[in-house]
Amino acid sequence: MAYSFDFSSLADYGPVLAKGVAITVELIVVGGALGVGLGIACAWAKALGPRWLRPIVSAYVELIRNTPFLIQLFFIFFGLPAIGVGLTEMQAAILAMVINLGAYACEIIRAGIEATPRGQFEAGASLAMSPIQTFRHVVLVPALQKIWPALTSQIVIVMFGSAVCSQISVEELTFAANFIQSRTFRAFESYIVATVLYLLLAVLLRQVMRALGLFLFPRRRKTT
Repeated sequence: MAYSFDFSSLADYGPVLAKGVAITVELIVVGGALGVGLGIACAWAKALGPRWLRPIVSAYVELIRNTPFLIQLFFIFFGLPAIGVGLTEMQAAILAMVINLGAYACEIIRAGIEATPRGQFEAGASLAMSPIQTFRHVVLVPALQKIWPALTSQIVIVMFGSAVCSQISVEELTFAANFIQSRTFRAFESYIVATVLYLLLAVLLRQVMRALGLFLFPRRRKTT
């Protein structure tokens, strides 16, 4: 039986798709920024932090990296209210993305830190910098420069993972596609459009991350 594509039936749902894209962008901007910040803090703790803190961070990283993102999301949204912590759909989605990205970013950034020559640390100490100042001003930027492509890829993966946030009624792009197909019964068309939009968002996100990398690491710009 031949299938006849009809994208015209989706024309009235442009605002729904636009809202879905906007919320997806909000999720990745807020969740990505906070998640990378958490990853930096955890990477410092694992590589250079006090000994008592390292096993705590290691347990967090292993827990998050070895459990499904959907379960983490459900635990935050459905589980936390049982102990009196109620979150909106958007708050739960962002928190889940921050916690998830933080664990993966921690290991990526830690690899960059451990690849930093010991002379960098010694140089910071010779300038009377504290360990935190040495990490911030001497170690962190070169470490991020080394792992920037891998970090970019992980942020893109987290953006794709945001699709499961539709399961708690966050009105992001996948939620919009599900809503449209439930009204039009044009599943192929709805999900083809969503796929194209995710592709465009991924390409745009990579370009933004590349531009940000060139801004943060001007020395790299001169050599590429």
